[in-house]
Amino acid sequence: MRIRNVAPIAVAMLLLATACAQVASGTATTNPVATTAATRATTTTAAASTTTKVESLFPVTVETDSGPVTIEAMPQRIVSLSPTATETLFAVGAGDQVIAVDEYSYYPEEAPVTDLSGFSPNVEAIISYAPDLLVISGSPDDLQAAIEAVGVPVLLYGSAATLDDAYAQIEKLGTATGHPDESASIVADMKTRVAAVAAAASATENPFTYYHELDPTYYSVTSSTFIGQIYGLLGLESIADAADPDGYGFPQLSEEYIIGTNPDFVFLADARCCGESSDSVGARPGWDNMDAVLGGRVIEVDADIASRWGPRIVDFIEAVAEAVLTDANA
Repeated sequence: MRIRNVAPIAVAMLLLATACAQVASGTATTNPVATTAATRATTTTAAASTTTKVESLFPVTVETDSGPVTIEAMPQRIVSLSPTATETLFAVGAGDQVIAVDEYSYYPEEAPVTDLSGFSPNVEAIISYAPDLLVISGSPDDLQAAIEAVGVPVLLYGSAATLDDAYAQIEKLGTATGHPDESASIVADMKTRVAAVAAAASATENPFTYYHELDPTYYSVTSSTFIGQIYGLLGLESIADAADPDGYGFPQLSEEYIIGTNPDFVFLADARCCGESSDSVGARPGWDNMDAVLGGRVIEVDADIASRWGPRIVDFIEAVAEAVLTDANA
C-alpha cells in the first residue's frame, strides 16, 4: 500500500521540479490545450485526406452477374440481402456503411439484422431504408428491376462456382464500396492459405473418399459443386459422383448406397439444423461398421461456412485439412 501511495507523489514532485527548472532556464513549456488542438487538427486533416482519396475512386463500374453496374459515389447506406455478401462487406471494411441486412445475415455479430428477406423480398420495406446500394444473391419477382427503377444501383452476385469466382466477388464488392486495397489484401491472404493447404494435401498418397451430408434424408454433394471442389483440393473424392449421372450436383443417396460405398470420412452439415452428430450417425442401423465411424472420422462442419463463399471459406478448408491430413499422417 505504501509503495502505491508514494509513487504518484514522487512522480508529481519530479514533474514540478522539471517544470520549475524549465521556467528558470527560460525553456518554453508545452501548452496542453494548444497541443490537443494541434493534434485534433492533424487528425482531422488526415481523415479529410483519406475521405478525399476514397471519394476520388468514384465513379466506379463493376461487373455483376447481370452486367456492369456504375456507382457514382461511395455508398453510405448499403442494404445486403445476401449472407455471403454481408460477411464480405464487413471483412473488407465496409461494415460501417451497411445499414440493414436480411434475416439470415447473422455473421458477423454486429451485422444489422432485420426481417428483410432475400427469398421473398418486399420492395417497399427495402426502399424504406433509403439505401444507396443493394447487394443481392438472387432477384425473385424482378427485385433488381424494381429497386433500380427508383435509382438505387443493385449488385447481383449468385453462388460462386469456383474459388476464383469467390475471389472475384470479394474484390468487386471491395471496389464497389471504396475498399479495393482491403479486398485485394484479403484475397491475397486467402490464396496464400489455400496454396499452403493444397501443397500439404498433395504430399499424401491414396485419396480418401467422403460423404457430405446436407440433411438427414441423405442429400449430398458431388465433386462438381463448389464445396465438392473445396474437398477436391484436399484429395478427397465424393461417393455421390457415381450416383449423379445427370450432373445435378446434389443427389439424394440411399442409406444402402452410403453403407455400401463405405466412405473414409463423413462430414455432417446438418449438425446445427438437425442435431446430427457422430453418436447419432453411429447409432444408425448398419453404420456402426463403416470405416468412418470405426475410425472416428465423422466430422461436424459449420453449415453456414460450408454453404457460403466469403472469406471464411478458408477457415473451413483449413479445418477439414487438419482432420484429413492428421489421419493421413497417422
